[in-house]
Amino acid sequence: MARKSPPQETPRDRFVRLATIRTNSVLRDIRILGNCSNRYVYQYSDADVNRIFSEIEKALKDTKAKFRASMRKEFKL
Repeated sequence: MARKSPPQETPRDRFVRLATIRTNSVLRDIRILGNCSNRYVYQYSDADVNRIFSEIEKALKDTKAKFRASMRKEFKL
């Protein structure tokens, strides 16, 4: 069930609320991914690890670019 935003929530308040929740979720999932590093339980190659982190780094770069693009000013003559 989707949680409704508090009444009279400003865009800043909404950003802080949602960014905090989503950032904590990403950080938790990264820590959980780290559990897969146990070689006594899992079998993986360096290529597997490189592919995983390459995708994560690409997603971070793409997401960061979205934030930076919103800060660019539109060209006007």
